[in-house]
Amino acid sequence: MYGVNTYADTNFASITLDNDVFVGKDNGYTNGLYFSLYNVGVGLRPNFWVSPLLWTMPRGYAENRINVHSIGQTLTTAEDITQANPPEGSLPYSGLLKYTNTHIVVGSRFTDWVSTSVGIVGPAAKGKQTQTEFHALIGAEKPMGWDTQLKNEFVFGFSRGRAIRVLASRSDTMDLLAGGQLSVGTISSGVNAAIMLRLGQNLRDSYPTVSLASSRASNPIAVNNSWFVYAGVSANYVFNQIFTDGNTFRDSRSIDYDHNYNTFMTGITYTIGRDSSLSFAYLSSFSDDDTEYSRQTERLNRFGTLTLVWEF
Repeated sequence: MYGVNTYADTNFASITLDNDVFVGKDNGYTNGLYFSLYNVGVGLRPNFWVSPLLWTMPRGYAENRINVHSIGQTLTTAEDITQANPPEGSLPYSGLLKYTNTHIVVGSRFTDWVSTSVGIVGPAAKGKQTQTEFHALIGAEKPMGWDTQLKNEFVFGFSRGRAIRVLASRSDTMDLLAGGQLSVGTISSGVNAAIMLRLGQNLRDSYPTVSLASSRASNPIAVNNSWFVYAGVSANYVFNQIFTDGNTFRDSRSIDYDHNYNTFMTGITYTIGRDSSLSFAYLSSFSDDDTEYSRQTERLNRFGTLTLVWEF
């Protein structure tokens, strides 16, 4: 597994499963499945997908670089999946199939990244088929409201982020990270700022992996025969997001929601043998006010997530 001190080219892959069943629910952001390929090497060049934002990236300090290619499917549903015609104010049914390319520049105390996502939302994303067949497999209730889902639409998004290793113990067993991200696009537009406390081993080598969680395609992961636990909070403001606002250019279902919210995250990750790593995390949003708008936002941002990574 790679770290910031690894200069030889390395390739690895990951599979990530997000599901609200991990937290005892089956509504809102109900499922996400992502497969990612990673190329690691100090001499890597960015892919053309991220060209629009490369001018924002710093020059000269890279100790390593990472190119990430991710493809995944995201599903959202109304609170009561037994209703064929969910009432007004229910979170719209939606399936999103998207590809994301991320370029990460790693330094000793700074990690910067840019990403571009393209995809499709609507019946073409096959969300109805995925959830219906999975529920039949596990004997769960059949979701009835997919005929009300968002319409087919091409979607896109651009993101720019940075993580900073603010503090670190001399033994490299504890550190404090801070960071933020700006996103623009029809998938979502918003800003966030976050802090994270970690306890474990070989933390310097693994701190760049916090950037992998920015697109939900992966989670922070342990590297180089190590482990760590972490907890953090983020402050977020969302200008638009297709899962709640509905289709951008066509009439569709939509809801009002809390644009300003906070997120709590905690997780554990450890390496398995020499070439793989496992990570589990829990995320939940919270707001200063307990309103229906804040509860809608919470349904989109409360889930458990599991990532398996292996080198090849």
